[in-house]
Amino acid sequence: MSKEDKRQIVLDTETTGIDPRQGHRIVEIGCVEMINRRLTGRHYHQYICPDRRVDPEAVAVHGITDEFLMDKPRFGEIVDAFIDFVDGAELVIHNAPFDVGFLDAELSWLRPARPAITTHCGVLDTLKMARDMFPGQRASLDALCKRYAIDNSHRTLHGALLDSEILADVYLYMTGGQTDLMLAEELEKSGDNEQQAISIDPELAAKLVVQRADAQEIAAHEEYLNMVDDQSGGETRWRILQQS
Repeated sequence: MSKEDKRQIVLDTETTGIDPRQGHRIVEIGCVEMINRRLTGRHYHQYICPDRRVDPEAVAVHGITDEFLMDKPRFGEIVDAFIDFVDGAELVIHNAPFDVGFLDAELSWLRPARPAITTHCGVLDTLKMARDMFPGQRASLDALCKRYAIDNSHRTLHGALLDSEILADVYLYMTGGQTDLMLAEELEKSGDNEQQAISIDPELAAKLVVQRADAQEIAAHEEYLNMVDDQSGGETRWRILQQS
């Protein structure tokens, strides 16, 4: 990886409760790596023994029990591998103050204590980003999945690795989607940025089925175009072409 490449780690944690100041601990860390907005397939995932009971309310959220965690390593045993994985990257986190607060608490409880996570990484909070983009609207990860039509039906409980994988998809859509990436890749392969002529076999074209968008899909498309208009301060190229 060159110095110009941008490395981001999408991160999520699960915990024994909601506040490290009450002695609550991290029980799971999940991370996926992106370089230049492309998922690399590399990930970090670890369950952690917290040496305390998990609140029943937390178990109801993530399903991680005291019995399951009994034989897992302590945070001090996994900290070096975790820091090695995230070092030098920008952490992409939904509600970053929560996860960063727990990570910093865990680092401070080590002996000797370790410096805050921001000495190793930058931090980007997608919850703040979503609230800025959609003021007054729900900005939970589930709400954003619904907004961008991302399938999270397999997510019956919160899990750090699964949530980080879902957040990676959400983040890519929030910051411009994946279409531009695929287009750039095709142009890069062709070595030509000029428009390419496309020919279609007439016999094949006659067999193609036109699938019309339904009313719900059209409404979602219009909502997305409205969002692009708001962010760009102008009218999308799609709408300009429709009017021409």
